[in-house]
Amino acid sequence: MRFDNGVFELAAGRSGQLPAGDLPEIVFSGKSNVGKSSLINKLLNRKNLARVSATPGKTATINFYRLDQARLVDLPGYGYAKVSLAEKKRWAELVEGYFQQERNLALVVQLVDMRHPPTKDDLHMIEFLCDGGFPFLVALTKSDKLNQTERRQRLAALEEAFSDYEGLRLIPFSSVTGEGVEELREILSSVAEEPEELG
Repeated sequence: MRFDNGVFELAAGRSGQLPAGDLPEIVFSGKSNVGKSSLINKLLNRKNLARVSATPGKTATINFYRLDQARLVDLPGYGYAKVSLAEKKRWAELVEGYFQQERNLALVVQLVDMRHPPTKDDLHMIEFLCDGGFPFLVALTKSDKLNQTERRQRLAALEEAFSDYEGLRLIPFSSVTGEGVEELREILSSVAEEPEELG
């Protein structure tokens, strides 16, 4: 699958605006400011196709990026305290509406900041994915901000934190150094062609 020809397709602010699920969809989920836009830009080899927001909680839409064989689906970031209750409810309606539709969902890439333990919201999202039977892996972002000792310690701690999820794949990722980019591209290409191929 080619990643360099991705284009922005549309932004949906309500579940009724979602496009038809006519292509395999690869979904990116994570808390505000975890680096979703940076990861998507790095995968697509583009500087600012996905807009990197300086303000957490700013992306309040589901953004769709069209590739030749699949769509990348950028969910709005969760867990930002300053967002109003009404906005949180709209977020929930939008995201739950997405997952409740009959969509061609190939994989969810759940982003977790490698420097910190998973948040309650991270764990809640992972439980939701498990309960729904959605295929997913975890991309550990901002790996470049750790030295080798810290990295070993954090990886061991995160493996322990996720030990209940048998076979869960953890991929250290950096949009600065490019770590994890090729590994993720290979996985995304394989699931776009054969949605059951994650393993």
